[in-house]
Amino acid sequence: MAERDKADDIADRALCVEVSPPRALCDDGFRPYERYTLQLPLPDGETLTQRRDILRGGRVAGVLPIDLARDRVVLLRQFRFTAHLANGNGDMIEIVAGRVDGGESEADAARRECVEETGVAPDALVRLYSVLPTPGLTDELVTSFVGFVDSSRVVTHGGLASETEHIETLVVSIDTALDALRSGRIFNALTVSALQWLALNRARLRELNDAAVKAGGVVQG
Repeated sequence: MAERDKADDIADRALCVEVSPPRALCDDGFRPYERYTLQLPLPDGETLTQRRDILRGGRVAGVLPIDLARDRVVLLRQFRFTAHLANGNGDMIEIVAGRVDGGESEADAARRECVEETGVAPDALVRLYSVLPTPGLTDELVTSFVGFVDSSRVVTHGGLASETEHIETLVVSIDTALDALRSGRIFNALTVSALQWLALNRARLRELNDAAVKAGGVVQG
C-alpha cells in the first residue's frame, strides 16, 4: 500500500486550474455573487469540470479585545439573519470584525474596526492566524488579532449607522467567555476560534503585549 501519511503533504497547496470568466448572478447585492466553470486536473491525467457559485467576500480583519489589567475580554452581540435561519439564535456573540478597505493593511483595519464597534483603539495588536471560514461558499479570508485595550472606555453600543449596524458591547471576565465556549453557547466561527486561541495561550498574554508595545504596535502571536 502506498504511503498516505507523509507530514510534508499536510498543507494547502496551489493547483493549476482553468477558470472561466465570472458570470454575475446578482447585480445589486451586498457582495458580488458570481458563477464560474472550472477545469480541474486529476491525478490520473483526466480533467473534472465543476460549476461553482461563490460570494466574493474579500479580506476581513477580526479582533478579540483583551484588557490585561482587569482580566476581561470585550465581546459583541449582533443580529445575523443567516444564524436566525440556521438554528434560530440570530442574536450572536461575536468578536470585532469587518472588511479590509482598499489600501488598508489587516492591522489598520483591525484598529479601525475596534474604534467603530467598541469606541476604543487597541494599544497593541498581536496577529494570530488567517482562515477561510466557509471555502465552499465564499472567498472571504479572515485575519484575526488580539487587541489589548482599556475596557473601562468601551462604549455600550457600537457600529456605523451608514451600515445599518446595531452592536451591543459586552465586557466580561476571561473565565466567563471561556466557560461560554466550553458549554457550546457560541456558534460564530471567528469567536470560537479566537476564544480557543485564548484558552491555549492565556499564560502568554502579558509577554505578547510587552513584545507588541516594544515593536511599536503589532507582533506575530
